[in-house]
Amino acid sequence: MRKPAVVLLSGGLDSATVAAIARREDFDVHALSFSYGQRHSAELDAADRVANQVGVKDHKTIPIDLRAFGGSALTADIEVPKGRDAEEMSDSIPVTYVPARNTIFLSFALAWAEVLGSADVFIGVNALDYSGYPDCRPEFIEAYERMARIATKAGVEGTGLSIHAPLINMTKAEIVELGTSLGVDYGLTVSCYDAAAAGAACGECDSCVLRRKGFADSGLLDPTRYQTEPGAG
Repeated sequence: MRKPAVVLLSGGLDSATVAAIARREDFDVHALSFSYGQRHSAELDAADRVANQVGVKDHKTIPIDLRAFGGSALTADIEVPKGRDAEEMSDSIPVTYVPARNTIFLSFALAWAEVLGSADVFIGVNALDYSGYPDCRPEFIEAYERMARIATKAGVEGTGLSIHAPLINMTKAEIVELGTSLGVDYGLTVSCYDAAAAGAACGECDSCVLRRKGFADSGLLDPTRYQTEPGAG
C-alpha cells in the first residue's frame, strides 16, 4: 500500500518535477495548490494539467488572499522586473518575492499531512538556479522541519514529519533532465511571473530567463509557449 504524501504544486517546472519524483518513490500524491491573489491564474490551470498527467490521488486548490498584504510584484501593482541577467538576480531579494509565501504554503501542507496521517511533504524549492528568495534555502527547510516536529500532534507522538526538497541543490538543467527522464511534459507547465491569460510566457522575467537557461544548458527542447520570441525587439 502506498504511503500518502502532500506535494506543493504551483504548476511550474520545479513543482511538476517534484510531483513526478514523489510518484516515482511510490507515494500517493495529494497535490496542494493555492489561489493566493497572484498576477495570473494560468499557473493554476497548469497545476490541474500537471496533476492529471502525473496521476495524483487528490488535488486541492486553496484560496488565500495575499493581495491583502501586497508587498510583491506578484500580489500588488508593482512592475515585474524583466531582462535581468543572473548577476543582477543575485544582487538582492527581488520584488517578485512574496513575503513568507513558502512558510504559509508549508503550514497548509503540514495541516493536510496530519489529517492524512502522512509523514512526508514535498516542495520544489531550489537554492542554485533561483532568484534569491530566502525561503528557498536549505536553512529554511531544515528549520521548518524542526519546527513541524515540535508543533504538531504527530510530531509530539513521535511520528514526525519529513520535508523533502529533492531539487534544492540541483541546477535548472539537472532538474529539466531529471523531469524529462520521469516523463514530465513541461509543455503543460507555466513558470512565468507575467504570463498571458492563456499561459504564454513573457520570456523576459527572472523565472523565464532561468527556465530558458535550464533547457539550453540541458540541450533539450524548450516546449514553453512565448508571447513573442525571447529577446525580440
